[in-house]
Amino acid sequence: MNAAHEHALQRLHLQIIVEVERQGSLTAAADALALTQSALSHSIKKLEKQLGTSIWMRDGRSLVLTQAGRYLLALGERLLPQLALAESHVHQIAEGLRGTLRFGMECHPCYQWLLTVTDPFLQAYADVDIDVIQKFQFGGLGALLNHEIDMLVTPDPVFKPGLHFEPVFDYEQVLVVSNQHPLAAQDWVAPHDLQGEVLISYPVTLERLDIYQSFLTPAGQLPARHQRIETTDMILQMVSCGRGVAALPRWLSERYLGRMNLSLVKLGERGLAKQIHLGIREADMSIDYISGFMSLARHQEPCFEDLECH
Repeated sequence: MNAAHEHALQRLHLQIIVEVERQGSLTAAADALALTQSALSHSIKKLEKQLGTSIWMRDGRSLVLTQAGRYLLALGERLLPQLALAESHVHQIAEGLRGTLRFGMECHPCYQWLLTVTDPFLQAYADVDIDVIQKFQFGGLGALLNHEIDMLVTPDPVFKPGLHFEPVFDYEQVLVVSNQHPLAAQDWVAPHDLQGEVLISYPVTLERLDIYQSFLTPAGQLPARHQRIETTDMILQMVSCGRGVAALPRWLSERYLGRMNLSLVKLGERGLAKQIHLGIREADMSIDYISGFMSLARHQEPCFEDLECH
């Protein structure tokens, strides 16, 4: 293999391919990468000549990736975050820091739980920062595999080769109703009890809602209506005013009992048990601050009253 072929594919080429796919046009991709469209086109034409194949085909006014282009797109989406992470770590080492622990959250309540562990962690690891990447709130597995985050906080682990998930906090999912709701007088509810109810939840798919997957769907039951609301405060305000019912972690709901008109009822006679898991890449298990966070999460007694311990 001659030198021209050996060094044909460069990081910039992968950035261009990924950005064109993301932006939808060469012009927008050039702007995003701070390149002229001429320079961008020249780079890709040179790469296509060196590789002996086209990256895109024209379909009317649109660009469509060829088989080679699709392969390079997948390669770029996998490698570019890893290169960015490597550069970030090297810069942090040069500046005397050990790193930043980046979290992805797969549930709204998970963020509230995370806050109870970050304070002791930051005190124990003064040279490690924490960042929460919000865009992966409802689907962080790919981000963990692609090195865009370092740790995934989730109640629904998906076990895959190269990943390690560990349960760190047990909790109970309960039905939250208004004090005046007829169900408030019951110790527990059955799936058919929710047939005539408006069920309020976070805006996620039914497949990611425990109230459906572990309670209603196996019994062949559905609520009368399903309403989605972004924030915990608004969900519980609606429930308090008798506009619907919601399924939430007991520890989270109990924080609102003293200030809202709410009652908690078990889902099923035995209740609905859940766990918060931390997911990391197996290759990172030996990094001391990552293993240190997992140890703190396992042994730190969470306290949720105004997110402060007394």
